Amino acid sequence: MSNETDAITATDPMALFDEWFALAKAREPNDPEAVAVATASPDGWPSVRMVLMKDHGVHLGDGAGFVFYTNSHSRKGGELLANPKAAMLFHWKSLRRQIRIEGAVERVSDEMADAYFASRSRDSQLGAHASQQSQPLSSRGQFIADIARVTARHLIGTVPRPPHWTGFCLSAHAIEFWMDRPFRLHERRRFERAPDGGWSSSLLYP
Repeated sequence: MSNETDAITATDPMALFDEWFALAKAREPNDPEAVAVATASPDGWPSVRMVLMKDHGVHLGDGAGFVFYTNSHSRKGGELLANPKAAMLFHWKSLRRQIRIEGAVERVSDEMADAYFASRSRDSQLGAHASQQSQPLSSRGQFIADIARVTARHLIGTVPRPPHWTGFCLSAHAIEFWMDRPFRLHERRRFERAPDGGWSSSLLYP
């Protein structure tokens, strides 16, 4: 467990995120970059799923952003395009720490999406072409057959990025850090971005 000498006293939430994320990469046994992303439809129906953060500290919108990639025809892709706001939650159970992030979302550039797609394994690239993400699937065998057809079309040469496969960047306007304390007397500090780009912060009751 954490002790009181670990108190959250930082004034820059992005620097603090870097510190906690580095610790998670060193200690979390599985996928320290895994993050829950919550979206909502235009009429307010929420949904949440796990994705992998692929970059952070990226400036596309008004603030420092957190980037992940997906099929824009998926449920989350459609909701992000229709209602470009989202929330994230990192939960590192081995560290007993969490980070919540809220903000506006925008699509990354084609150049940025191309560069990341090119860095993926060939099998992952082929899977991105074969998967009609979030659409009904008759059987697992159908998916395997779809992958086989895509593979046959791309036996040689590079696999191009599908135009519907892209990245989204959440530009944080609020970041909250949560640290486990004994007897459930946890520590929470919330940062909110000011109009001038700076940050204000305050402790919250657990």
